[in-house]
Amino acid sequence: MATKTPLLDQCPTPDRLRALDPSQLRQVADELRSETIDAVSVTGGHLGAGLGVVELTVALHYVFDTPADRIIWDVGHQAYPHKILTGRRDRIRTLRTGGGLSGFTRRSESEYDPFGAAHSSTSISAGLGMAVARDLAGGNNHVIAVIGDGSISAGMAYEAMNNAGALGSRLVVILNDNDMSIAPPVGAVSGYLARLVSSSQYRHLRNLGRQVAEHLPRPLQNAARRVEEYARGMVMGGTLFEELGFYYVGPIDGHDLDQLVPILENIRDEPNGRPVLIHAVTQKGKGYAPAEASADKLHAVGRFDVVTGAQAKAKANAPTYTRVFAESLIKEAKADDKVVAITAAMPSGTGLDLFGQAFPTRTFDVGIAEQHAVTFAAGMATEGYKPFVAIYSTFLQRGYDQLVHDVSIQNLPVRFAMDRAGLVGADGATHAGAFDLAYLCCLPNMVVMAAADEAELVHMVATSVAYDAGPIALRYPRGEGVVWTCRRRARSCPSARAGSSVRATRSPF
Repeated sequence: MATKTPLLDQCPTPDRLRALDPSQLRQVADELRSETIDAVSVTGGHLGAGLGVVELTVALHYVFDTPADRIIWDVGHQAYPHKILTGRRDRIRTLRTGGGLSGFTRRSESEYDPFGAAHSSTSISAGLGMAVARDLAGGNNHVIAVIGDGSISAGMAYEAMNNAGALGSRLVVILNDNDMSIAPPVGAVSGYLARLVSSSQYRHLRNLGRQVAEHLPRPLQNAARRVEEYARGMVMGGTLFEELGFYYVGPIDGHDLDQLVPILENIRDEPNGRPVLIHAVTQKGKGYAPAEASADKLHAVGRFDVVTGAQAKAKANAPTYTRVFAESLIKEAKADDKVVAITAAMPSGTGLDLFGQAFPTRTFDVGIAEQHAVTFAAGMATEGYKPFVAIYSTFLQRGYDQLVHDVSIQNLPVRFAMDRAGLVGADGATHAGAFDLAYLCCLPNMVVMAAADEAELVHMVATSVAYDAGPIALRYPRGEGVVWTCRRRARSCPSARAGSSVRATRSPF
């Protein structure tokens, strides 16, 4: 281990953590952060997100009676500190290896993982299902969904919140805001206000005020409601969540245990509370200078040196398929101004960060919204543009209804570039692009191509640009191409536009 961890050593499971004095939690968090950094330096994996929720992880397991109380992590790549605190510390250096711990939460791995996650924006729906099941069974445990600011941008999260507000079941949603800057800077005053509005006394007073307002004439009732919304929006920024039926608390400093613990205790001890959303502002990579300085590059890492943060990466023998795709698309876009590119919150993972540098006005990152990305592309195709939806194969599954109804049945020329097709190694089954051939080849009008090497991928991109007869998809694996580089092979290959010999499958429909 990188450092001594005397308090963490005493807490192999959350029940031992709850035996500590609150004054000791800061030291536990510091030791947990050091252990997380040291473990990921050995195995590689997701680093920045986990470091950002260390204090939140400690506070949740300290306040709530896990595993009876359910904690759902969305998308799960921030759950390494959670794994360390829940009986898996002795195996944490097996992360993402054969027979080792999963890089995400997994039900079969631990009773502390009530729901498996690896695709985003599912936690509130799953948590609401657990909460309603609890109510039907007459239980009284708590359900907490921890969702990142990126994940909450997806439509599924709002569908779940809308339903949760209507049902009124007791559910706690914690918005881990580490990037979008939803809130103004957090300080002592806002922390005090958050503690105040989470208290039972404040909520009782506010509910009493609402009951009084209901007996006022309609104009005065509406005026009182507008004044309350304005004041709440000025102080907390929670009007949207309140309108969805949630009681909003925040913003709070997600690294301040003196704020987190009493607020969570207030929420826990409310006997008949409606759904609550706690807005916690955190810093990705918190407590590790290299990760703080480069949150994107140290989001997911290989093995690295703890002191410098430098990653141990083998020298590439050939360009990656992702880069070959991006450079090929840039070349085509220079010759055809109708070529546009769309991604769903994965510009660097799909190579569209490079395309965006070359063509910023023709690059569209729609956020974690794969359904919208597909239909957005369909709309552009109806107007004569040539949209490329660059997306991981496993994430395209989330837009399948749109693939069927909005693209294939209408026979619109949308181009799908499916990165990470096939097996993907350490990311595990949730990220393996194992199903795209099955779910695409059965669709009407769809052409599916699979590249044997980088040279064929170059030709497939050109073929996709030239093909306007209907939807077309090209799939390629993660990682480097074969030893022959694309440029070396391409010099001896005829132009794709003259007739590329690609492996293509056309649907029989």
